[in-house]
Amino acid sequence: MASSDKPAGPLKQSELEPPQPPGGSVSVGQEMLSKGSSMLQSLNPLKQISHHACTFALYAHDLSRQIETHHYVSRLNQDFLQCAVYDSDTNNAHLIGIEYIVSDRIFETLSPDEQKLWHSHAYEVKSGLMVHPRIPEMVAKPELENIAKTYGKFWCTWQVDRGDKLPMGAPALMMSPQATGVGMVREELLQKRDEYYNICTHAIKGSRVEIEEPEWINPQADYWKQHDGKGFAIDIVPTDMKLRAPFP
Repeated sequence: MASSDKPAGPLKQSELEPPQPPGGSVSVGQEMLSKGSSMLQSLNPLKQISHHACTFALYAHDLSRQIETHHYVSRLNQDFLQCAVYDSDTNNAHLIGIEYIVSDRIFETLSPDEQKLWHSHAYEVKSGLMVHPRIPEMVAKPELENIAKTYGKFWCTWQVDRGDKLPMGAPALMMSPQATGVGMVREELLQKRDEYYNICTHAIKGSRVEIEEPEWINPQADYWKQHDGKGFAIDIVPTDMKLRAPFP
């Protein structure tokens, strides 16, 4: 949990006021299409979003960079969830990435190389960092008990914290906060979130004492903790295209 020995300084301006992308106002024609689609199209995948969770994430290649994240969650089954991740819950929020979440049972079936890309959720839950805004803790508790035993793979596609007005470059792998050292969430980020939702993360932590932690967290997850701060980053390199064979 963040404390007086937090690893970084004050929030950057870009973390306080995310940049807005360039572009003009929405046209009347586009407004008409939006209204028509809401009446005539199913939009079924979006309707499967069941709840909103707010937490924090760190870049796997730079743990000094931390962001508040808002996950809009769809549950495909008891062992698999998929999340659209935004930087806020406002009307003009930026879609900054996706996260896939699997149960510990599925995680154990993954190859060791694949497991290195995933992070555990137990600390996020037990510490009170992961919350379901405006949902009573009693209502959220069953889901929190499930999430505490899961692993997530989160790719960030829009690095708004560095001031990018558009999604730039390669996706970045994200990691989950941890209890000590460079993995702790900065107190400034916690205070900003707590004030916005009128909650107290430290009090929420105390209310979750009875939530069971996993008996074992696979050390392949949270890879940087086990390997002297080694993380993963994607680079974009030229490659030969695979072309379709010509018709005879």
